[in-house]
Amino acid sequence: MGTFIVEGGHKLSGTIRPQGAKNEALQVICATLLTSEKVVISNIPDILDVRNLISLLANMGVKIRYIDEHTCEFQADEVNLEYIDTPEYRRTASSLRGSVMIIGPLLTRFGMAVLPKPGGDKIGRRRLDTHFQGMMQLGALFEYDSDNRLYKITAPSGLHGRYLLLDEASVTGTANLIMAAVMAEGETTIYNAACEPYVQQLCRMLTSMGADISGIGSNLLHIKGAPHLGGASHRCLPDMIEVGSFIGMAAMTGSDILLEDVSVSDLGIMPEMFRRLGVDLRIEGDNIRVRQDEIYEIDTFIDGSIMTFADAPWPGLSPDLLSIFLVVATQARGSVLIHQKMFESRLFFVDKLIDMGARIILCDPHRAAVIGSGRFQSMHGTTMVSPDIRAGIALLIAALGSKGTSRIQNIDQIDRGYENIEVRLRSLGANIIRVDE
Repeated sequence: MGTFIVEGGHKLSGTIRPQGAKNEALQVICATLLTSEKVVISNIPDILDVRNLISLLANMGVKIRYIDEHTCEFQADEVNLEYIDTPEYRRTASSLRGSVMIIGPLLTRFGMAVLPKPGGDKIGRRRLDTHFQGMMQLGALFEYDSDNRLYKITAPSGLHGRYLLLDEASVTGTANLIMAAVMAEGETTIYNAACEPYVQQLCRMLTSMGADISGIGSNLLHIKGAPHLGGASHRCLPDMIEVGSFIGMAAMTGSDILLEDVSVSDLGIMPEMFRRLGVDLRIEGDNIRVRQDEIYEIDTFIDGSIMTFADAPWPGLSPDLLSIFLVVATQARGSVLIHQKMFESRLFFVDKLIDMGARIILCDPHRAAVIGSGRFQSMHGTTMVSPDIRAGIALLIAALGSKGTSRIQNIDQIDRGYENIEVRLRSLGANIIRVDE
């Protein structure tokens, strides 16, 4: 098991460029199954979850050719459907949450898909009803094998477009249904669709492949089914969550760093929410500079009441960012309530921050009140275990901004979402090493 050893209290300085977006990469890579022609995707992050998905597709018979470290050519002209009935497929797919998005492409192109109950972060219930109910409305037949925890879905008569009103604005559910609908017969309308930038990017790539999608960027999509899709070239956006992570690191350590090529227009309200925490954040073209010379002070609402940060569907605040805002607030002046609405287990990592000296009250599984210390390095290093990707990066941010040395175990979780994070942090002046224990 890998471990990070972090000596806190060092200021960061320099310039860094965010990696490609993890959540977008998982979607668009699955979309390559929709065509037999070549699809080239660039700015792919070299992270564990993406590598595992690419390996899964390669084992299914998709031809994979790396053009460079972050650019890959995919050609799904000889997909081996027998592979998805093998124990090897079930083991691999069950360990990767992103594997759920192969269902839509396989179903609409080949008429069948099999998926073991997927894994991923242990952050609470992550139901798949939206995916399967939508596909059944499009004409698919669904079966769940509870003994083997296996989902089986077929479309013996093909898929047929219709009006879908999603019960939740699920990002992966929306992506899966878009991919199922692009080759379904007739027209599909998806209402209450997720409209995050990464879903928009998926739609743009599919449109370049020949799909007919209107309403991109809204929660109401109209999709006219196409008989086939062709090849395309696509570039992933910068990873919004990594941008937020580096902003948090700079604030927590009282540092001056420049984030280059962040695609400011796709960050939504995130920069403004950091400003509400008091972070000195300046937008310079398509770059963001954080210059945190003094301790930051949390804003209040207009009537003077305590600020609340809560996740919401886009263009609201991403739930993936709340762990970062929570840890950054521990050193601010003032108080804030963090309300994680979507996942009931995502705040359980705060006990590690409390052990480090943070003043946090875990009100219930969804809410935590943070009373900032009002000074840098108000926490002390300790030994902790990373429970998931976002909690793991929050603990790393805490370690960077604390006194003394911290050990963060189970860093494979961080590797699932962050590319060579310790190397990139050392380039900014952090004292961090990776060891195998």
